[in-house]
Amino acid sequence: MRRNTERRAALVDAAIEVLAREGARGLTFRAVDSEAGVPTGTASNYFANRDDLFTQAGGRIYERLTPDAATMAGMHEGPRDLAKVTGLLRETVGRISEFRTGYLALLELRLEATRRPALRTVLTERVRKDVETNIAQHLDSGLPGDATSVRLLYLALNWLIVEHLTLPDVFSDEEVQELVGLAVERAAPRGDR
Repeated sequence: MRRNTERRAALVDAAIEVLAREGARGLTFRAVDSEAGVPTGTASNYFANRDDLFTQAGGRIYERLTPDAATMAGMHEGPRDLAKVTGLLRETVGRISEFRTGYLALLELRLEATRRPALRTVLTERVRKDVETNIAQHLDSGLPGDATSVRLLYLALNWLIVEHLTLPDVFSDEEVQELVGLAVERAAPRGDR
């Protein structure tokens, strides 16, 4: 396999765009080559097979969706109240919405994982680790809410994001922001309000 990291990253980013636009069945080496604007056959020099391409696309999506250091540091600044939690989660929904194709590609990968055990294993481990990390970071930050609150917000906001990115006319941007606030308010234990 070729080692040019910039070319590999460009090919993986092209794979994400193909997944979002054409679905898992449309993700071929030829489609990735075309999307990346490279000669036919290039992608096959960088990925062992389609499973490898699916797995690397999933990893790259998570990499691009990871909050930056400033956002992470913001968890520990200012008051530790529900307004802070709401602000952080609104930022998360906004960040994910800005990378619409990445999230849509991730949904395609999740569907494909129902048919590919190796991909299912990779995604299950990644999502489980992300949920555990989110819980630990939340509890360490001193923000209101417990582990159950984090899990409930994870589930509720994931579906809100799916709805917003796939059927954007169901809820307006303002309604999405309001729903994030209501979800935080309802998921926080009464003693944390």
